[in-house]
Amino acid sequence: MPASQRLTFRSLAYNNAWANHRLLSACAGLTQGEFEATRTSFFPSLQSTLNHILAVDRFYVDALEGGTLGLAAFANPLPCPAVKELLPAQAMIDRRLIAWCEAIGEGTLDQMIQVHRGTTIQSERADRLLLHVFQHQIHHRGQAHAMLSGTKVPPPQLDEFFAWDEASFRARDFAELGWSEEMIWDDRPQTKKPPDGAV
Repeated sequence: MPASQRLTFRSLAYNNAWANHRLLSACAGLTQGEFEATRTSFFPSLQSTLNHILAVDRFYVDALEGGTLGLAAFANPLPCPAVKELLPAQAMIDRRLIAWCEAIGEGTLDQMIQVHRGTTIQSERADRLLLHVFQHQIHHRGQAHAMLSGTKVPPPQLDEFFAWDEASFRARDFAELGWSEEMIWDDRPQTKKPPDGAV
């Protein structure tokens, strides 16, 4: 397995956690009533949308870890009714996903993952399942971002990856998360500066 492939999935996992941290930290500025308020989206509120992300992450990360949690992950549609509960719960599942990606080795991404779906067990390649998890997160974070724009709290910028020349813009978030740039990039030195005007 090329080292770049492992690094790609690791960086996707870290970026996913960073985006969740930024979005939930912004939502912490809402009152409980604003967090629960009915809004236009697939799920009817920020509360329900962000709890859905958490439940689905628990479902898939458990499967990646070899667990059989299955549909029990969805037994409670609102496991964390308040942001102060949701932020650490999401951070915990994000750390589990990062740890799984940190441990990627030869053959890891080719292995078949058993996803327990109640009456059936789905078999899916690990790399495809990971990409699905990341896509699902991006999709619903976008909905939450749009809903947040209708509140008093400015939605945080979530449309960037880890641009080399913009580390200073994420330094505060990284400090809160206990991360460093080196952690993300596996201690690989950046030898080239991006071209002028790179975005």
